[in-house]
Amino acid sequence: MTALLITVDTELSSSLHQRGVSLTDNVSRSIWAEARGQAHGIGWQMDMLERHGLKGVFFLDPMPALVHGADFLAPIVEAIESRGHEVQMHIHTEWLAWAKESPIGGRQGRNIGDFSLDDQITLLSLAKMLLEQAGAPSITAFRAGNFGANDDTLRALAAIGVAWDSSVNPAYLGRECSITANPAQIGAQRMQGMVELPVSGIHDRPGHFRPAQICAMSAAEMRAGLRHAAREGQDAFTVVTHSFEMLSRDRQRPNAMVKARFVALCREAARLPQVRGVGFRDLSPTMADDSPPSQSRVPPSRIRTGLRLAQQAWATWRYEHRLVPA
Repeated sequence: MTALLITVDTELSSSLHQRGVSLTDNVSRSIWAEARGQAHGIGWQMDMLERHGLKGVFFLDPMPALVHGADFLAPIVEAIESRGHEVQMHIHTEWLAWAKESPIGGRQGRNIGDFSLDDQITLLSLAKMLLEQAGAPSITAFRAGNFGANDDTLRALAAIGVAWDSSVNPAYLGRECSITANPAQIGAQRMQGMVELPVSGIHDRPGHFRPAQICAMSAAEMRAGLRHAAREGQDAFTVVTHSFEMLSRDRQRPNAMVKARFVALCREAARLPQVRGVGFRDLSPTMADDSPPSQSRVPPSRIRTGLRLAQQAWATWRYEHRLVPA
């Protein structure tokens, strides 16, 4: 049985904050993804997951609490957990630039991996406490914002009792992600006292990794990757999206193509008897010891890749012709 983890990085926009957008509007646009009188964010995503018997993992970033206070977190946590989905921990350290009181003496950095081990322990402990005080069950999994973790991040997580990390995205290794990981790693693996479950993906051209992210992979590519994982009996297939990813980049209107991809993934998962949608609380760390000995990624297909490039070009013209940084 292949565990499907549909993970949603759930975060406010530091760029919107920098442009003077209020907390209320930032939550509306970034978490609930409200546009043109409808919501396309985590509520809509949970609707689609539940319609197909699936569970979502919402990696929620509590760092804006350093700027706005922590009250905004509880309604988000309640909305997720009350519906049987999972809140886990995310962190964007960019918010330290506006913190009213810095927990680490004013030091700043774009990514958690930019900090010392001691500072990372302080920041991750704070993030964990904020989420749990907001009503989340004990935090057991983490993903770094921008995938910007390093080996000390794993050591810090182990030190505060978090069992799982999902910050390894082979597309980011050697860039934002400085974890000493093998880009060919597919299954769960023990690293620095943690169990690392990397983001899944395919080869879209020879030697090139394409991550299983809703906005990055066509429905056909996602379907091929999930079916391949199920056929091989891979322990997990980990998909990434964001709370605001169903909107255009300027967050002014829904992106119908990206929404259709999310629905297509849910439908495909519901059709595959070898796949079950889970959260990290449903997994055993022994997964890292029981991975199949031989695992592979979907090989390239010129037709599949070409179709995705054509779709992306059309969608960029259709939904992103008024680009505003988000």
